[in-house]
Amino acid sequence: MATPNNNNASEEEKIDPMKDVRAGIVREVGSQAIWSLSSCKPGFGVDQLRDDCMETYWQSDGQLPHLVNIQFRRKTVVRDICIYIDYRLDESYTPGRISVRAGTNFNDLQEVEVVELNEPYGWVRIMTKDINDSPLKTYMLQIAVITNHQNGRDTHMRQIKVHSPVEKRDLLIGNFSTVEMRQYTIIK
Repeated sequence: MATPNNNNASEEEKIDPMKDVRAGIVREVGSQAIWSLSSCKPGFGVDQLRDDCMETYWQSDGQLPHLVNIQFRRKTVVRDICIYIDYRLDESYTPGRISVRAGTNFNDLQEVEVVELNEPYGWVRIMTKDINDSPLKTYMLQIAVITNHQNGRDTHMRQIKVHSPVEKRDLLIGNFSTVEMRQYTIIK
């Protein structure tokens, strides 16, 4: 299930992938993974995909599908993947159909989600669940760009964030969900 931003979305409806991180609901786990790409133009690789700058991007260089591989050192729960895409700037380089696959390695990847995008700009959130509708626990994610808009050959993705839920086990104090209340959960 994907939640894309669109041309008619108001500012309140726009996706902010860091909102849940700031609230302590999820944590960004992409920094704990090893990233690789099926191809890239020089100077448009993983570093640009993960640099938190919307002006830079990964640009593929080869045949479809274009792949982003994310390998974790240990089994990781993945709640969602947020991808920043901008059709207004990238036009035919914009992904039109994305497949998200999960598994333990390259040899046993299973498709967990397929997303159709129509001229997206901004953050697109792809919620992940396993076949039993439980939280996805995986060693590896693969994001595959199956098609591009206007039958484009190469693709641009500007940022990718991978979120894992934060487990709360504070039985004595309670489960506070706001930053203001959580600041009082630790006694110094």
